Amino acid sequence: MRPLTCSFYGLGLIGGSIARALRMARPEARILACDVQESALRQAKEERIADEVFPELSPSCAPAFCDADYVFLCAPVSHNNENLRFLKKYLRSDSILTDVGSVKTPIHELAEQEGLSGCFIGGHPMAGSERIGFANSRASLLENAYYILTPSGHVPQERTDAFAGLVRSLGAIPLVLDYREHDRITAAVSHLPHVIASSLVNLVRDSDSRDGLMKMIAAGGFKDITRIASSSTVMWQQICLTNAANISGLLEQYIESLRRVKEEIDSADAERLYSFFDGARRYRDSFIEASSGPIKKVYTINVEIPDEAGSLASVATLLALNGISIKNIGITHNREAEEGVLRIEFYGPDAIDRAASLLTARGYVIFLKK
Repeated sequence: MRPLTCSFYGLGLIGGSIARALRMARPEARILACDVQESALRQAKEERIADEVFPELSPSCAPAFCDADYVFLCAPVSHNNENLRFLKKYLRSDSILTDVGSVKTPIHELAEQEGLSGCFIGGHPMAGSERIGFANSRASLLENAYYILTPSGHVPQERTDAFAGLVRSLGAIPLVLDYREHDRITAAVSHLPHVIASSLVNLVRDSDSRDGLMKMIAAGGFKDITRIASSSTVMWQQICLTNAANISGLLEQYIESLRRVKEEIDSADAERLYSFFDGARRYRDSFIEASSGPIKKVYTINVEIPDEAGSLASVATLLALNGISIKNIGITHNREAEEGVLRIEFYGPDAIDRAASLLTARGYVIFLKK
């Protein structure tokens, strides 16, 4: 029986993580990879993630690359478009072509244009990391993360079901959506928040005094709600350009909601202000606590420590001696929105659980972030 074969164009963080998860879940699978980064290909080959590697797509390697059940386009958007056009003449009639982009409408329209609507299923693994490249990829990145599938109109249901089964075997949660609905939803829960976070940061920057008092005090709650403003500048520029209609429409609704709350503040409307904050609190508290989602979860705890020399070092040393890696650590000076003097950020939920147990056992008072 022919083994499952998957080809990857682009072996960065997402492509590499899918390939690693596939190697773990389906060790018999044949994996082919193409990337402009020779170091990524070399590492993938050395670690036996990829069976064959190609430094570039060309007519000589395309037939082998396209002799796959699934072809994953994992390069930046502009490269994905040109690669889709190049690969279409080599694809097997029963292959599934997919991508991993966070905006689906443009590539779906291109697939339709190029006559590939019978084999294209858009994909969006809702996972990521500040670290990029194959060297930072890991199979666990997909665990319990939503993996949205957006099949084109002419893809048979059984092929969508088969792809969903593959995604499930990688530890992710498949969710099938229309590509237009996907772009509307992600505009609301991911794209618009990035625009808002960046505008808030710019507002404080432009309103700050010469001695930078706002910047100095902007820790705690403000730093939390604007954390995503530190994301990739180029990526978010491209997302705003490719999902412009959805983002602009929601931005208009948001601006109108700000106008309403401004009127309530100006008129000292106590009842409506209460309803505004209480409605938001209730809805926010109803969110499912899960690691999946378009905005990356931050794994932090706050710890009460005494104001004396060596306190911070003692906590850091305790965690290090027990093999718990710290992503970031620091003193929180503005604690209006949180408790605990010391804020520690970790790389994942397992580290939080271990650190919390260890610190509690040593008598520290900890506060888990919600």
